[in-house]
Amino acid sequence: MDLKDVKLVTKLMVGFAVVLVLATGQNMFALYGTTQLSQNSREIADEWLPGTYYNGTLGTHISRLRTLQFQYVGSFSQTDRLTLENTQNDEIATADEALRNYKLLSHGGPETEHFEAVQKHWGKLIEHHKTIMDLARQRRDEEALDLIRGDSRATYIAMMKELAELSDIAKAGATQARDTSALLQNLVFYGNLISLAITIVLGVAIARSLCRSISGGVNYAAQIATKVAQGDLTTRIVPNTRDEVGLLLLSIKDMQTALIQVVSQVRNGSVSVSNASSEIAHGNQDLSARTESQASSLEQTASSMEELSSTIQQNADNARQANQLAQNAQTVALKGGEVVAEVVDTMKGINDSSRKIADIIGVIDGIAFQTNILALNAAVEAARAGEQGRGFAVVAGEVRSLAGRSAEAAKQIKSLIDTSVTRVEQGSKLVDHAGATMHEVVTAIRRVNDIIGEISAASSDQSNGVRQVSEAVNNMDRTTQQNAALVEEMAAAATSLKNQAEELVESVAVFKMGATEASNRTTQQAPRELQASQRKQLGYTQATISS
Repeated sequence: MDLKDVKLVTKLMVGFAVVLVLATGQNMFALYGTTQLSQNSREIADEWLPGTYYNGTLGTHISRLRTLQFQYVGSFSQTDRLTLENTQNDEIATADEALRNYKLLSHGGPETEHFEAVQKHWGKLIEHHKTIMDLARQRRDEEALDLIRGDSRATYIAMMKELAELSDIAKAGATQARDTSALLQNLVFYGNLISLAITIVLGVAIARSLCRSISGGVNYAAQIATKVAQGDLTTRIVPNTRDEVGLLLLSIKDMQTALIQVVSQVRNGSVSVSNASSEIAHGNQDLSARTESQASSLEQTASSMEELSSTIQQNADNARQANQLAQNAQTVALKGGEVVAEVVDTMKGINDSSRKIADIIGVIDGIAFQTNILALNAAVEAARAGEQGRGFAVVAGEVRSLAGRSAEAAKQIKSLIDTSVTRVEQGSKLVDHAGATMHEVVTAIRRVNDIIGEISAASSDQSNGVRQVSEAVNNMDRTTQQNAALVEEMAAAATSLKNQAEELVESVAVFKMGATEASNRTTQQAPRELQASQRKQLGYTQATISS
């Protein structure tokens, strides 16, 4: 497989992948070395050095314990012995703790054997210590000293030898870890240098290969693009690779072919545009004349609408005045109805008073009748009395005469009262009828008021409608005037378009198409069809504007 046929993406991915793999390997190797160095450092710091420390601590406290034993045996003060005994217990506890800590660091093998021997000797030393303490408490000092200098000393020496062996093992382990770390450090350092050198060499080689494979095709494409930019479309483009640069050259070749077709179409289309712009200018002139005529008609319509609006506004004002008068008449009629109602109530009161007076007159008539009867009786009694009753008879006659005149007057008053009651009843009926008539008048006036109100509202609506129509006509007038201005601008634009089309023809003449120009002349039919379509569209637009 030829390297030229490999895509640039693949080349770049492979190149970067190789560099990344080398860099990753270098970093992994360095990470491994760093991890091992860290482990060795932790081994020295956490295992070997603490072991040496615990050995030294254990040896120190055992030596102090033997010294305290000698002091305890040689002391005769109970207080001093108690203090020394507490100090010995502290030393034993510290030594036990050191043994427990060292046991956690044991690495097995010989170290374990020596540590077990140390524990065994330590157990014997504790037994000797207990025996020494018992003998000293019993004041058997010589026996205690013999034990300290004898078996206890031999056990102490054996234990110190084992501790020395453990210290040697710890030193050897630390030394080995140090040597391993130094060796690993050198290995990591030189390995990183070698890996870095390989990465640089391969990176430079891959970069040069990619630059050569990319720059040649890109420079060739740049030369072709420069010729196309200068108007030379005669260059024959032959891609020699199948990568992205080859695809770029194929795209430039297709662009050149399409540009040749576009230039041919532009040459033909510019002529069509020039002809169409002339027709557009002629049509715009006709459209301008019709637009001006339409603007004049709209001005007349606007004037008529203003007169109509004024008339409707006057009618609306008259309707509002009539409505106000009707409301005033309704108010007066309502007040008249209230007055008639008051008159009806007054007439009813007069009728009731007349009836009461008639009743009183009836009572007076009855009293006069009874007085007349009493006068007759008095006259009869006076006649019986003879001469003694003559004066009484005269008085009785006068009383009878007065009673008769009272009765006659009562009859006349009653007759007058009856006549007045009858007339009052008739007046009350007439007033009731007048009240009903006034109510009907009020109702009729109210209906008239409602009708006039509706007329006023309708007049207001008509006035608003006419005002809106007038505004719409004014807007149409302004729009028509704007259309006229736009038509003039379109005419100027059509003239400018014609000039630009001529300039476009001159600009397109710069391109060189060579032999390919003849093969593209068949595309001239499309601009002609486009020209016919533009003319049809122009005619449809003019007809729409005219309507």
